Amino acid sequence: MIEFFKEPNIDWMGKAKYFYALSAILLLAGWISIFAKGGLYYGIDFKGGTNVDVRFTQQPNVDQIRKALTAQGLGNSEIQGISDIGAGNSNEVQIFVGQKDLSDEARDSSKAEVVAALNAAYGPGSFTVRGAEIVGAKVGAELRRQAVFVTLYALGGMLLYIAFRFEWVFGAAAVLAVFHDVLITLGFFSLLHFEISLTVIAALLTLVGYSMNDTIVIFDRIRENNRLLRKEEFAAVVNKSINQTLSRTILTSGLTFLTVLVLFLMGGQVLRAFSFALVVGIVVGTYSSFGIAAPLVVLWHRFKDQGSAAVGTGPAAGNKPRNGEAAAGRLAPAGRR
Repeated sequence: MIEFFKEPNIDWMGKAKYFYALSAILLLAGWISIFAKGGLYYGIDFKGGTNVDVRFTQQPNVDQIRKALTAQGLGNSEIQGISDIGAGNSNEVQIFVGQKDLSDEARDSSKAEVVAALNAAYGPGSFTVRGAEIVGAKVGAELRRQAVFVTLYALGGMLLYIAFRFEWVFGAAAVLAVFHDVLITLGFFSLLHFEISLTVIAALLTLVGYSMNDTIVIFDRIRENNRLLRKEEFAAVVNKSINQTLSRTILTSGLTFLTVLVLFLMGGQVLRAFSFALVVGIVVGTYSSFGIAAPLVVLWHRFKDQGSAAVGTGPAAGNKPRNGEAAAGRLAPAGRR
């Protein structure tokens, strides 16, 4: 395996307070922005609006339509081509204009704005509006509820898996770290006024799996070293484990980050919010694996050892085992205990 560092010796646990401070600042800034703006900025997938059905005399260019709508102040509209079965793309498109007012007057106003934009780009007579209808916000509210439940189900399943595979405190730390990643990413969306759409929900779920995978790699190395280095403090074992997986983390996260960064810069308007979620999520998810999840496990073991000593259940002074040594047996896989 490619190694960027030759036997690094970084005290990650000694720097945990800086990671906590950074996370606190990012969370505070993002969620102050969310509350100040009255919530997140949802895309047209989650709110009502007017759906305008347009048929052109010739097959239209979607990018040209989007530019025309943007010039009319409808840049956030969604454009979807309608394909004829067995005949490929047709000349018909649906243009969805998001709006809070779902009255007939608002529908007619949105329809008129779409027609004005298309007239400016294509000229009168080059298209026909086949219909315009209101899409209620009730569907958007249901989509938001389902998106929250899907994310919570994913986190719950991962918690159960890691608790079974390692130890419950490892599962709790990993889920808290991933939850922290999602909250910070949503805060960035509010700060930079990116909209939340169904593609962004897909990106957040991708982030959940990606960040969790990186955390599991570190936890697995901690478990291995915890059996081999029984005379060392648990915090030292965690530091060594993170240092041993550091090259792998940089290689994997770095290449993925470059890919989504190019997608963000050159992927166009449609993929911008999706790629932005991954850009922010990969950076935050990478540092949370060793800067949030691992320190939480160390903090728990220190708290547990201090509690045991306080009630007199620990061994006598001078014979006290290192932090986390009692967990070595629990961390061993089945058949090796």
